[in-house]
Amino acid sequence: HLILLFSLFLAPAFADKENQKTNQNFSSNNASHKRLKRDWIWNQMHIKEEIDTPLPHHVGKITSSVRNNYAKYIIEGEYANTIFKVEETSGDVYAFERLDREKKAEYELTALIIDRRNNRSLEPPSKFIIKVYDINDNVPVFVQKVFNGSVPEMSPVGTSVTKVTAVDADDPTVTGHATVTYQVIRGDEYFTVDDSGVISTTRADLDRENQSTYEIIVKAKDAPGSSGDSSTATVIITLTDINDNFPVFKHPSFYFKVPENISVGGEVGRVKVEDIDEPQHRNTKYSFVRGDYRDTFEIVANPFTNEGIIRPKKPLDFEKVAEYRFDIEATDPTVDLRYFKSGGSRSISTVTIEVTDVDEPPVFTKLPYEFKVRENDPEIRTLGSVWAHDPDAAKRKIRFIRRRASPNGDYIRVSDTGIIQLPKPLDREFSSSYNITVAAQEILEDGRPSDRESHAQVHVIVTDENDNAPELVYPEEPRVCENAAPGKVVIRISATDKDEVSPRGFFKYSLATEDSNFSLIENYDNTANITVKYGQFNRELAKIHYLPVIVSDNGDPELSSTNTLVISVCKCNEKGNFTFCEERAKQVGVSIQALVAIFICIFTILVITLLILLRKRHKKDLSGLGRNVAEIHEQLVTYDEEGGGEMDTTSYDVSVLNSVRKNGIKPEAVPSPYAQVQKTPGNITSGAGEMEMMIEVKKDEADNDRDLLPYDTLHIYGYEGAESIAESLSSLESGSSDSDIDYDFLNDWGPRFKMLAELYGSEP
Repeated sequence: HLILLFSLFLAPAFADKENQKTNQNFSSNNASHKRLKRDWIWNQMHIKEEIDTPLPHHVGKITSSVRNNYAKYIIEGEYANTIFKVEETSGDVYAFERLDREKKAEYELTALIIDRRNNRSLEPPSKFIIKVYDINDNVPVFVQKVFNGSVPEMSPVGTSVTKVTAVDADDPTVTGHATVTYQVIRGDEYFTVDDSGVISTTRADLDRENQSTYEIIVKAKDAPGSSGDSSTATVIITLTDINDNFPVFKHPSFYFKVPENISVGGEVGRVKVEDIDEPQHRNTKYSFVRGDYRDTFEIVANPFTNEGIIRPKKPLDFEKVAEYRFDIEATDPTVDLRYFKSGGSRSISTVTIEVTDVDEPPVFTKLPYEFKVRENDPEIRTLGSVWAHDPDAAKRKIRFIRRRASPNGDYIRVSDTGIIQLPKPLDREFSSSYNITVAAQEILEDGRPSDRESHAQVHVIVTDENDNAPELVYPEEPRVCENAAPGKVVIRISATDKDEVSPRGFFKYSLATEDSNFSLIENYDNTANITVKYGQFNRELAKIHYLPVIVSDNGDPELSSTNTLVISVCKCNEKGNFTFCEERAKQVGVSIQALVAIFICIFTILVITLLILLRKRHKKDLSGLGRNVAEIHEQLVTYDEEGGGEMDTTSYDVSVLNSVRKNGIKPEAVPSPYAQVQKTPGNITSGAGEMEMMIEVKKDEADNDRDLLPYDTLHIYGYEGAESIAESLSSLESGSSDSDIDYDFLNDWGPRFKMLAELYGSEP
């Protein structure tokens, strides 16, 4: 350690000039004295941090030009008499604690000199500063423990991969104290790092197919040229794939045996190749090399399995050709030849196809059938149709039946005529593809199905619609220490999406609010880190923090969801291990769909209840009116009602209308609801008085009977008065009259009187 010698450099801090003159008369000599000029004098205050010698440590000395045997030095300030103390007679300042420049770089104190006898100030107070020298006692620290990067395989030397960053808390103004240098200490044969932290490749032959990831260790240290303290971080580097490999057949030859009735476009067999590139870089193309049958067969690459599917381009005939043999080649025209590996670009295999003779069932015109449909499209009900025919001379009719389905269920239907139907819209998140096996049966002459049938595979691909928002995924419940430092990683989060995610798909993460003690750092690998922003949580204020995180996809339209991270603030020991955490209360929530269903049920119940109450009230209002409705309907007639004529014997009670007939005799069988007025025997001259009496009786009945409806006119057809020589004028009983009148003339009056002629012209 260097010994810092404090030399006294006299420097005026504050000058207090007094121009006042005071004359004091003393009885002894009456001498006149002048006030002397006084100044504070001390050395500049500096001290190294973290001095390892025993305490206290001498900082410096304050002094004044005052010459007074009773002078006493005092310091004041925030750290006076705690960290710093002054020897009151000599003015020496001492530090009673070891200082750390990274916590506080300088201290401001105030010096005073007083007379110890009366505590009066001998000089005005003066402020001075104690500076702490840096000793380079901090190690550069990486901003995160793990860094991620990626670079395409076979990249040239010097290709940038990623950048690492470390910070040093020492004084940057001191040369070498805060300068950070980087070094790759593991994996330096593949990668290097410069002084700015940029990692780049050192080799041009990094092959993903040999090794896809590299985990290297980078060291950060300060004081270049010295062996000072350092820290390390892990960098995970992923090699991304390029198309630099050709496909190779798995076998030198392939043998297939097919019946002659295979349909055009049907699958004869599949040739398999191996391409060690990633699926998005597998673009195998198949072609014929030797043989005369390229007009008979074709080889189509399956985009999902990269296999070559051999299909006949025209019908096969066992009687003409029983065996086919030809050579095929597999290649990839999209391979980047700059990175092509030695070993030949061609892969050739021999294919042998044996045709067998069979009794042919129906032949489909196309194999396989493939349809595409948008998910959740309610307008699409028919996808297309399948078709087959009888290759034999009989040319029987064909009926189609669905045999198998994957996934199992009534998702795709097939009619008897081969129409592929959707009973309901398909959901790609349930299944991205649907496969059914359709059987074609020949119908015999008697209507029974033949035991010979052929099958066709129908493949329905459901194209994706971006209708699902991503959801947050985190492996464990997040917890954080209450004394966590800024930048501490709380948890690493990721997301999932039910929709189809392209290879270039990515998720975006963000916090719904910045008003929290947490921050979000993107890792650019579809993950993000939740870190501590300021540090130092207060468990007394909140033991649990709810952090809303927004996750969005790159779909069209872009969808996002807000997920709440429940972060517990826990007590931890010195090593940072959790010692106590509050138990979380279980969250109980109701989804929006459930709330809507509940409100619909409540509304339905209210409507039903209201209808029941209205119906009861309506019945109550009609109870008084409907008490004698049938009776009133039979007895009362308004003039604007034409009636049913002579045949209307159901709407009107004929017995009531004829209840009073000859001589006013009242029938015993059918009592009339109206009071009857009988003729007075022998008093044939009192007709006018009798009718007047009858009218008065009816008026009295109408006035006193409250159950009757307020009709103004009341007709009594059964009573014509005592003086009527025609007796009853009603014709309702004319059908049973004893009259000898011949009504046959009614037949001559035309069709309007046909019914009346039938009633009066026929004898009972």
